[in-house]
Amino acid sequence: MSDTARIDKWLWAARIFKTRSIAVEAIKNGRVSIGGMNVKPSRPIKVGETIDVRKPPVTYSFKVLKTIEQRVGAKLIPEIYENVTDPKQYELLEMSRISGFVDRARGTGRPTKKERRALDSFSDDTLMFGFDDDEDWE
Repeated sequence: MSDTARIDKWLWAARIFKTRSIAVEAIKNGRVSIGGMNVKPSRPIKVGETIDVRKPPVTYSFKVLKTIEQRVGAKLIPEIYENVTDPKQYELLEMSRISGFVDRARGTGRPTKKERRALDSFSDDTLMFGFDDDEDWE
């Protein structure tokens, strides 16, 4: 095992991202940084570095304990990195979860039961006015 690893492979192997391509995309979009600096997917990381990953609305921070490039089981994750995310970030996440349901903008997301009934009644009304009367057009 080497003492460095590519950051894109490490983020995937440490189960921070589901696939390596998602990890690369996040890095290219500037959502992954080390020491406040955005990085490239091929950047080598070392033990002891802290990686910040923005998954809006939260920025997670991970301290590298082991550099790996092969995906490991979930039980081994505590050996790979230490989650050093600021507790205020989790408060922010909880607040966004709570407010997400209350402040849903009309027309976004799935329709509510009331909106669904209105849509159904609208579509049923339009079917009643069909153009099956061929006699009128002669």
